[in-house]
Parts: sequence; structure tokens; C-alpha cells
Amino acid sequence: MELKKLKYMFPLQRGRRLRQNESLRSLVRETTLSPSDFMFPMFITEGENVKIEIPSMVGIFRRSIDLTVEEVKELFALGIRAVNIYVKVDESLKDNTGKEAWNSNGLMQRAIKAIKTACPEMIVMPDVALDPYSIYGHDGIIENGDVENDSTNEALVKMAVSHAQAGADFVAPSDMMDGRVLRLRQGLDAAGFHNVGIMSYSAKYASAFYGPFRDALGSAPKDADIEVPKDKKTYQMDYANRIEAIKEALMDVEEGADMVMVKPGIAYLDIVREVKNAVNVPVTVFHVSGEYAMIKAAAERGWLDHDKIMMEQLMCIKRAGASLISTYFAKEASIILNK
Repeated sequence: MELKKLKYMFPLQRGRRLRQNESLRSLVRETTLSPSDFMFPMFITEGENVKIEIPSMVGIFRRSIDLTVEEVKELFALGIRAVNIYVKVDESLKDNTGKEAWNSNGLMQRAIKAIKTACPEMIVMPDVALDPYSIYGHDGIIENGDVENDSTNEALVKMAVSHAQAGADFVAPSDMMDGRVLRLRQGLDAAGFHNVGIMSYSAKYASAFYGPFRDALGSAPKDADIEVPKDKKTYQMDYANRIEAIKEALMDVEEGADMVMVKPGIAYLDIVREVKNAVNVPVTVFHVSGEYAMIKAAAERGWLDHDKIMMEQLMCIKRAGASLISTYFAKEASIILNK
């Protein structure tokens, strides 16, 4: 009789008891999403009342400053509290020095001022890298056939200080130059911007997932009349490496980074968790353009349920350890979360 009773008691723990209905599942859910978990990447172009869809990124636009401001107000009303901004620079302003990047009246600087004036509580994190300003499409200054590290860092400091002067809350260096976080921290402090933070792209991999983004800015490496690297693998990370990502993140924190980033997102969730376990600062994850475009394309063909896969991927990024998710889905996901 005792054996018979034990047979009916097994198993004592039944995981399905906690999955019986949505109310119960929501009570024990380990990870949650809210609009304040998102940062929205925005592309800005010259002109007025300009809104141009990016062909490889359905639903994402280059906007002039006036329309960018209107979009920022909508994002804030949805509960999104940060934007990461990029500018489409006219070809006539590009050179090998990137000097347009610290023009006090440049497109980026005017955009920062306009956003902060219209929506002071929105956290503005402008991109810090020279590729939108480079005639060669690289993140730094070309010297002797490669991207020169230290002279690029000097340019990035000028760029970051100009962003701070325009009103940026954080600067977001995406260039992957060695030592640039320390140089940026020293430069910002020397200019009196002690409270302007640094969100460093610490583990930015040389990924094929960036293609649509480069379409948006015209920032892919270009053929040139001098020797230039054909890709960005001499400064962005090898996607075969894991320990290197931890090292890079720890170095950036030591140099003064207030947040660190892993980029791309979904294909690199093992790296997100490793970095989260290693650092004592918030970890941002960039759910990048190629990951966005893949979902859009599959959904258009009826192969995936757009909203379900979007929310699942965002939840998985948060579960892996993201404190903040930079995603082109920020607005769409926030609308769903606010229902």
C-alpha cells in the first residue's frame, strides 16, 4: 500500500501548476518589460518637414529636426525615456579629419539642442564616431592604410565635448578605439561636463547585421584613391571571441564608462550574460538593424507573427541581462505594452 501511495504522489513538484493561466503566469514571471527599458535609435537629416523611409528598414525614417522633435514627444508620451541619435551628413561635408563632427552649428549639435528644448526630460545619447563624417566610411582617421587610434581619439574628444555643449546627457562612443573612454572622460571633465555620462560600445562586434544601418547613414567603408581597410575588422571585435568582450567591458568601466554596451543583440546573448556578470554598471544591448529587418521581412511574407516574435526577442534580451535595450522596435513594443 505504501508503494502504491507513493506512485500517485510522484512528482511532488509540478512546474505546470505555475503555468495554468495568464494571471498565475504573470505572478511568477521572472522578467518583465516596460517602455522605460527601451532606447530608440533615430536618424536625422537636413531640411524641413522631411521624412524619408529607409528601404532596408521598413517603418524607420530619416527625419529633419522639426519632425524628429515631434517624434521624440510621441516617444516620451509612450514612456520611452532615451533616444540614441545619428545624423546623415551631406557628402560635401565629409573628409578624412571628421571636423564637421564638432561643428557647433552642425546637424547633430542643432538636433540635440532642439530635442532638449522641446523635451528636456528625454535622455539624449548622440553617437560618437567619425564614420558619418568620413569620406572613407570608417570610424576614425585613415593614416598609412589603417584607422589611426590616437589621433582618432583626439577627434572624438572634440566631438563629445561639442555634444555636451549642445545639451547631451550622455555620449555614446561606438568607434572601438583603444583608450577612448578615458580620453573622453578627461576631455569632458576638463570642459566642465562632469555630469555628462558615457555609454560605451564596449563589445561591438564586426558584424554583418549592420547592413541596413549603414544604408541609413551611408557609413559603409568605401573604395578610395588611397589604401584603406576594406572592412572594420581591425577595430571592431572578432565574433568568434567571448573572453575579449569581458576584457573590453572591464577596461571601459575602469576608464570611466557609466554604461557598457553589447552589439549586436539576439545573436550575442551569451556575451550579454557574460558581461552582465562581470561589470557593476548597467549593460545596454543594441538590437540592431539587421535583426530588425529580418523580423520585418519574415513577417511581410507571413512566415512569422511580427508582434509575438518582436516581444519574445525583446524579453529574451532583457532576460539575458540588459538594463537598457536600444531597439528600432521601441515605439511598436511600447504601444503594445501600454494597452
